Amino acid sequence: MSKLKLHGFNNLTKTLSFCIYDICYAKNTDDRKRYLNYIDEQYNAIRLSEILRETCRLIGANVLNIARQDYDPQGASVTLLISEENINHLYNDSSHPGSEKIVSKNIVIHLDKSHVCVHTYPESHPEGKICTFRADIEVSTCGIISPLKALNYLITQLESDIVTIDYRVRGFTRDIHGKKHFIDHEIQSIQNFIKDDIKLMYQMRDVNAYNENYFHTRMIVKELNIEKYLFNILPHTLSSEEYIAIKDLLWKEMREIYYGYNL
Repeated sequence: MSKLKLHGFNNLTKTLSFCIYDICYAKNTDDRKRYLNYIDEQYNAIRLSEILRETCRLIGANVLNIARQDYDPQGASVTLLISEENINHLYNDSSHPGSEKIVSKNIVIHLDKSHVCVHTYPESHPEGKICTFRADIEVSTCGIISPLKALNYLITQLESDIVTIDYRVRGFTRDIHGKKHFIDHEIQSIQNFIKDDIKLMYQMRDVNAYNENYFHTRMIVKELNIEKYLFNILPHTLSSEEYIAIKDLLWKEMREIYYGYNL
């Protein structure tokens, strides 16, 4: 598609939302607690901030503000306000612990609808042996920068067994002749923007509402290498019956999340 010649600022809002799940099998209560502590540390607020900074670099955005928080007993949140404008330097705001602010002499436009955020949710059930780690990520931009440029990076940066992705373009912008444009790029499916090597790893299905500029894709891994999902368990210590039972339990959990109902 040739570049649109616009009248004024491109104020289309493009939002890419992820829900990413990592599944694990932990045999007893102590191991489930250890797993939750492990995954919570792996994706603490500092690590998540680094992932979101790289996300901003990939989409061509500049960071205006960072707020991050780790929670007790588990979980973390990070939010970045972003802009297309150049920035000068970063400083710590001592009046708001966990927050960093950007100072610039030349920021003309602060895109208050542009942000990147992540929230994590480690969880397990006391009567089950499955632990589920969920990360919700949203990349929302206003203007010409596209969150779709970070799509493959975000899928690969987290342990992504099941992924649900929503992409929505809101609002309209006008060209120089006054005509409204409700989208400024071609898209038939989110899958158009996923690399082939990633697509080979997942079973995927779409729900797209083209008239609404809304696109939805669900992904689930095709292969289940059980060794990857065992926490503090050596595979050779399992009997063939235990091995099959654990694999069935993992598949059941993953398929319930993928399809959105209990099997």
